[in-house]
Amino acid sequence: MSENHLRWLNEPPRYTSTDNVFRVVTGGETDFWRETFYGFWRDNGHFLYRSVSGDFTAEVTIKGNYEALYDQAGLMMRLGETHWVKAGIEFTDGRMYLSVVVTNDVSDWSLVAVPTSPDGVRIRLTRHREAARVQYLDPGDNSRKPVRLAYFPPSASVDIGMMCCSPQRAGFEVAFRDFLVGPPISRELHG
Repeated sequence: MSENHLRWLNEPPRYTSTDNVFRVVTGGETDFWRETFYGFWRDNGHFLYRSVSGDFTAEVTIKGNYEALYDQAGLMMRLGETHWVKAGIEFTDGRMYLSVVVTNDVSDWSLVAVPTSPDGVRIRLTRHREAARVQYLDPGDNSRKPVRLAYFPPSASVDIGMMCCSPQRAGFEVAFRDFLVGPPISRELHG
């Protein structure tokens, strides 16, 4: 998908697009978060997106230079400032985790340790009407592993795309490879 079909929310200081790879360098103290635990609201992370109607599946491979606490990059699905999901790789406690934040007025946060590859981590986000489903590709056995199934308000359309933030610094470098948006995968959870 070319950048011509995508729009920025909070354009980063630097980015390039070549051969289906988007490279981004984040601005300082960027994040998406609403209230819970930390008591602040931030909506200044970088989000390169398009609008999609109905149900869909989006995928991207993420590879970044993770160094500072909360460096993060992945997929985001968004209705607006108060309703969104971000799912990607986040650096916390000295290692990378698959992080999912679901925000319905206020944010929650879940983390799971996942195997990583020198080629990056492939994340999948599917919308099934009122549900957001997050999976990753396990490089060990090349299968999709479930991470999260969460409520997300039904709507005719949402914005979907690539997200990155660096709440503790500027200059987080990340590459997004092979971003795809297509028909939703089956609603079958097991099989």
